[in-house]
Amino acid sequence: MEDIDIWRAAEQTLGSPEEWMHKLVGWRRIFAAFVLGVFSAIAFAPFYFFPALLVGFAGLALLLDEAVRTPHRIRAAAATGWAFAFGQFFLGLHWIVYPFMVDPTPHLWQLPFALCLLPAGLGLYGSLACAVAAAFWRDGVSRLMVLAVSYAAAEWLRGHLLTGFPWNLPGYGWGASLAVMQSAALWGIYGLSFLTILFGVSMAALTRRHYALPAVMTALFVCIWVFGALRLAEPSATVPDVALRLVQPNVPQVEMHGRFIIRNWQRLITLSNSPGHPTHIIWPESAAAFPLAQEPWAIEDVARLTARGAVLITGAIRQTGTAQNFPWYNSLYIFGPGGRMLGVYDKTHLVPFGEYLPYPNLLNPLGIAQLTGLISATPGDGLHRYAVPGAPPITPLICYEAIFPDEVVAAEGRPSWFVNVTDDSWFGPWAGPAQHLLTARMRSIEEGIPMARSANTGVSAVIDAKGRIEAQLPLGRAGVVDAPLPDVLSPTPYARFGDLGFALLLLVSAAFATWVRN
Repeated sequence: MEDIDIWRAAEQTLGSPEEWMHKLVGWRRIFAAFVLGVFSAIAFAPFYFFPALLVGFAGLALLLDEAVRTPHRIRAAAATGWAFAFGQFFLGLHWIVYPFMVDPTPHLWQLPFALCLLPAGLGLYGSLACAVAAAFWRDGVSRLMVLAVSYAAAEWLRGHLLTGFPWNLPGYGWGASLAVMQSAALWGIYGLSFLTILFGVSMAALTRRHYALPAVMTALFVCIWVFGALRLAEPSATVPDVALRLVQPNVPQVEMHGRFIIRNWQRLITLSNSPGHPTHIIWPESAAAFPLAQEPWAIEDVARLTARGAVLITGAIRQTGTAQNFPWYNSLYIFGPGGRMLGVYDKTHLVPFGEYLPYPNLLNPLGIAQLTGLISATPGDGLHRYAVPGAPPITPLICYEAIFPDEVVAAEGRPSWFVNVTDDSWFGPWAGPAQHLLTARMRSIEEGIPMARSANTGVSAVIDAKGRIEAQLPLGRAGVVDAPLPDVLSPTPYARFGDLGFALLLLVSAAFATWVRN
């Protein structure tokens, strides 16, 4: 009773949240949505303040309550949703400025455009979600269900349309709770994202003294946490006779090429020869920033490094000819004992505007390639599973490829571990690499497959099949990570059924929203 009296006294003094929202019209509503979006982004790595995401979505629902009362309800809702998503991506993806600072003389002028255009484009998915929700908006709890369904569906589209960009999905807002993240083994990151959105928007019901939905969602996430805690309590096993060594050379992006190539190569060799007896040595993406297979001196060094029976797995540039205009690939080589080449994987899911120009027939006439100085890489023919001497089979994931849910298992079948090589020096000194590491951990949780992740500047880590970091080397430090290889788990429900669980969650929730009337 005392808590209720305090609540009523605060309302009489300051006004109710609904009264505050009622005053936010026109540009004020748009600005409030932007601020809420920015605030919600501190749920993501490296901040990990997950309540911010729940508050952000609750505020969005309240702003939409006012937007749908305007004469142009769809347009007002779309603008509100766009501003919210723009704010979230503006802060969450601020690291996008760092690639333009590697070689600032020709590219620095492009920085403000990249900082605004990418969040603005991604904000269109939030705009679509809120416009659809407004079309079916009706007073009561059903509006919250509709908003959660439409926003989660838009996030799925963001991860698939126009090559896809599923970075900082709402489910990643639980990065501070590995126990909650375990539920991705059931329904994937998209399912966890939907439940997170629904949890957040349900809090908007508290302003009308409706407690049922917030109570149900709170209880559900308590159950999810308990499930995850019990899952994490189970001990993890390791693969016998496999000793991994992840090499982190910590080479700044500005020193990757030119006169630094030989120095960088020698650093890799020196670190690889650190005391110990690794069976499998893993170098990061583009560790050899030159056509490795075409340089006999480099192959001789690899042969010496593996002379005692070790296996070397390394990222490298691959070129099909010697001329500068021959096709090039972002590749991964597997060298067996004595430097015998056992396999080559070419990156398939390339980074748009970073490794290739999408829609060249449309953009080439506009001079985009000339402005960026982009020489497009050639994509590979898809993911593959490779046999590795002395260890179970692997599937390589080069950098960006690890961010795509349900797209990390090759057609040949399920691997026993992932090898993720990356160069996160492009992503800046903290937020970008931290977010990328979290997505890699989520892939292991979803599939029940461990991962060995070698990053140029960090974070290099051995991740078990439940997303636990067994060993790591932090950002900005040169060195090696020595650790055993965690064992693979039986296929998770998500590994078996993919996004079917997510689709069922949406269908059931949409059906409930249609049935419920208050």
